[in-house]
Amino acid sequence: MNKIGTHFRESYHELVDKVTWPTWAQLQQSTVIVIVATLLITGMVWVMDIASENLLKLIYSFFK
Repeated sequence: MNKIGTHFRESYHELVDKVTWPTWAQLQQSTVIVIVATLLITGMVWVMDIASENLLKLIYSFFK
């Protein structure tokens, strides 16, 4: 039981005193970057999906 208590005390100490937490401005900036990157990647996948769908429709139309 002593080891578990020591673990939690050391974990708390590390989180409070040793971890460098981002400022509110840094957190907002990182969030915006993640949202923009997600939208860009989603758009790219959507375009590739539409392109491959149209290409396959064209290929299948040759075999009708």
